[in-house]
Amino acid sequence: MKYYVYVLESEKDQRWYKGHTVDLDKRIKEHNSGKTKSTKGFIPWRLVYFEVVETREEAIQ
Repeated sequence: MKYYVYVLESEKDQRWYKGHTVDLDKRIKEHNSGKTKSTKGFIPWRLVYFEVVETREEAIQ
């Protein structure tokens, strides 16, 4: 299974958030809909970087 490592930037205050997921589009929608507790106060978010890695362990590193 492939994993995405990603960085988002809040358009509200320019803070960054980094994470990993197997479904990047779905995860960004979750961030921007307020479903993620740690990011809901800083909506909207925009994707500024992502890369694909082979394992979850690589994504976490």
